[in-house]
Amino acid sequence: MAVVASSAVLHYVYDPLCGWCYAAAPLVEAAHAIANLAIELHGGGLMSGANRRRIDARWRDYVMPHDRRIAEITGQPFGDAYFDGLLRDTSTVLDSTPPIAAIVTATTLAGRGHDLLRRIQRAHFVEGRRVADTAVLQSLAEDIGLDANDFADTFRQVSGDDVDRHIVESRALLAEVGGRGFPTFALRRGAGWQVLDVGPHLGQPSRWTAYLIEQIGISAQHATR
Repeated sequence: MAVVASSAVLHYVYDPLCGWCYAAAPLVEAAHAIANLAIELHGGGLMSGANRRRIDARWRDYVMPHDRRIAEITGQPFGDAYFDGLLRDTSTVLDSTPPIAAIVTATTLAGRGHDLLRRIQRAHFVEGRRVADTAVLQSLAEDIGLDANDFADTFRQVSGDDVDRHIVESRALLAEVGGRGFPTFALRRGAGWQVLDVGPHLGQPSRWTAYLIEQIGISAQHATR
């Protein structure tokens, strides 16, 4: 019988506004169901700092074919409020930093970063909400059951230097492991890194689960939480 690899850690370099990270969301869910597999989130700031951008017709025309492809491959839903609302709202500025700060806050408070990432993705891609707005993030945190005051206090502390440092460190990790962008999944065991090829598993969470179990050496009968 294989020994459960309790020292394995799956590092996920993501961005909350990245469509292909939304495509990989079911795979993140599947990974969370694997026993004794720790998962660490690293927000890479795809649209942070100088890369912040205001929505315009060019951006809409660029992302929509990708989004429709994601829906086709994975079955992930995209809402009319996103396609015909947010992507037509030229007053909206896309900024990854505030939602990353919110996810770091949720992790710090209650180990709930994964849950908030999932809620933010749905708010953005389905509900068409401005997830860079502090009030929206506060509401989403409350949706997953975080205390409003605790979240607000910690979010203020995290925003600024802390989240900037987190993004810099996430990008450094991406470079260290040889990741090609977002999403990147890298398995850490001891001192070694293994970048996992997510492409063949998009839309196939059961296949992804089997792949992860094989990589970390968990016997099937001990593989789920």
